Amino acid sequence: MNMRLTFALGFLLLLDLPISAESTCMECLKASQEELIHCLHNAIREEDKLACDERQHEEAKACEDGECKVEREERKKRTDTLPQRPYGS
Repeated sequence: MNMRLTFALGFLLLLDLPISAESTCMECLKASQEELIHCLHNAIREEDKLACDERQHEEAKACEDGECKVEREERKKRTDTLPQRPYGS
C-alpha cells in the first residue's frame, strides 16, 4: 500500500510539470490523481484509503484504455505516414 501511494504521489509531481498543450490523456490521468488526493484527505480508516487507491487505479486504467490509447494510435498513424528519408541525406 505504501509503495503504491508513494508511486501515485510521485506521479502527481510529474503531472504538475508545465505542459503547453495538455492532452486529454494527461487531463484524465491528472483528474484521477486529484480525486485520489481528495479521497485520501477524507479517508478515516485504512480500508477507506485502500478503497481510494483501488478506485484511482481503476480510473487510471480507464484513462489508459480510453483517451491514452486513442492518442497513442493517432501518434502512431502520424509517424507511420511520415515520408522516410534515406540515411545520410
